[in-house]
Amino acid sequence: MDKKEYQEPYSIKEKCLKHEACPMVLVQSLLAGKRKILILWYLSDKILRFNEIKKKLSDVTQKMLTKQLRSLEEDHLIFRHVYPVIPPKVEYGLTEIGREIIPILEMMHGFGEVYLKHEQQEANHNSAKNIDREVRKTS
Repeated sequence: MDKKEYQEPYSIKEKCLKHEACPMVLVQSLLAGKRKILILWYLSDKILRFNEIKKKLSDVTQKMLTKQLRSLEEDHLIFRHVYPVIPPKVEYGLTEIGREIIPILEMMHGFGEVYLKHEQQEANHNSAKNIDREVRKTS
């Protein structure tokens, strides 16, 4: 049997070769971060203040949230608007290019729903199998 060198699917390889950098690597880099995807998800609905985002991400520290927000802002996915009032009022929202990710986030949410449903069905199936085994043992 001849050993054949592994080849990536033609369409994926061709898609990456069209660009100087692979777009998938770029997207992964843009979204890499403990809370970036969730921040974008929450901002996909409306503009939020820092504390509103913090409440939605209760397990994240202020320092980490600030770091993630700054990174998203540097990548032009979100904007930061500071109002000249005391105490400072800061709002965050998606930029025009940032809004382009909303369909992807919606697809990810949809996949999460499908996955949860699948896992629940598996759990129910396994539970039924375990009950059946217990019934057979006692019979």
